[in-house]
Amino acid sequence: MARELAIYLYLKLFSFLFIIAKLFPMQKKIVFCVSFIENNMYIYQELKKQSSTSCIILADNRTYSFFQDKVHDGDKVIQFIPKKPISFIKSIYHLATSPAIVLDNYFGFLSAVQFKEGVKKLQIWHANGAIKTFGWKDASVEKRSEQSKKRFAKVYSQFDYIISGSETMSQIFQEAFSISKEKIIHTGIPRTDIFFDKQYIESTKEKLYKKYAIFKHKKIILYAPTFRENEEDISEVFPLNISYLKQKLGSDYILLIKLHPSINKKMNINQYDGFVYDFSDYALINDLLFISDILITDYSSIPFEYSFLQKPMIFYPYDLEEYTRTRGFWTDYDSLVPGPVAYNTEDIVENIINSSFNMEQLDYFHQKWNTYSIGESSKNVVAFILDMIDKEK
Repeated sequence: MARELAIYLYLKLFSFLFIIAKLFPMQKKIVFCVSFIENNMYIYQELKKQSSTSCIILADNRTYSFFQDKVHDGDKVIQFIPKKPISFIKSIYHLATSPAIVLDNYFGFLSAVQFKEGVKKLQIWHANGAIKTFGWKDASVEKRSEQSKKRFAKVYSQFDYIISGSETMSQIFQEAFSISKEKIIHTGIPRTDIFFDKQYIESTKEKLYKKYAIFKHKKIILYAPTFRENEEDISEVFPLNISYLKQKLGSDYILLIKLHPSINKKMNINQYDGFVYDFSDYALINDLLFISDILITDYSSIPFEYSFLQKPMIFYPYDLEEYTRTRGFWTDYDSLVPGPVAYNTEDIVENIINSSFNMEQLDYFHQKWNTYSIGESSKNVVAFILDMIDKEK
């Protein structure tokens, strides 16, 4: 009840400030609402190549620190955070006076505002595939209040267009947001363009090898689990038996850990004597994919990108029963994932030692989910945005 009241008051305040901001004239600019880095970064970079249109990036604390020194002259990065009231009001002003809004997530404020006529909202989402359900198909929605459901519907109705990298993901968007297929554009996903940039891949690998010389002489396992609700401190009960991994694989492998940005506490890795490296604070996870030999994950969207590299993956859904009940999956988990499923560390080690990987299955998975992501996605999205603005002149 208290949470709903807080949301209600927040949205009422947002709506009031937005109505005032709408009194100001429209300006030629593109506003990004940012909660994840990659898609926004590649679209922004391509925009600066093709157009002089001003860009405003509205960011949370994590993404603000990344973009702060990466924008061109004349563009702005603003903290879109209620705890920063001046920046927050500026953010609302830019939202109310822009002809184009780029979104990468669910933003609750969309349920409380009515944009000026002709304003277009493009949802670029933050993943190019989906294992766990979201939107209307999230299992937790059933337990939400009617007021919450009305809010969700208003937010989803604000999406004028959604970019997609495959027919499979397009169908998921239609179900998740209850939208028509006419709203979906098959541009491909910008964050995947990097997998076609051989020069960047090689330079990134060399930078990491230079800083961590041992990486070049070991096989690298990357463990990158998804975020779970109410799990701000995974370090206290870590789901992998690292001591066992080190005992069985330590002579040939090292383990990189990339926890979700919402995990607060640092891992204590000193006891593992150079076997474990915590890269949770490393901003661009794709960089780590380039140097990894095996990915271990669970319900994350990382496999859809890792499949570009045609490297093996192991899926470790140690809480599968609970996660199925609380979140749910788009289809049967075992048949969805392109690699062996392990339920304990011993299974993981056995799969690695026996090389229990079906590369044909992995290639099928890649083709199914990355159909339209062929290295030109950023250009496609930018062309669409610029055309979208031109049509409203």
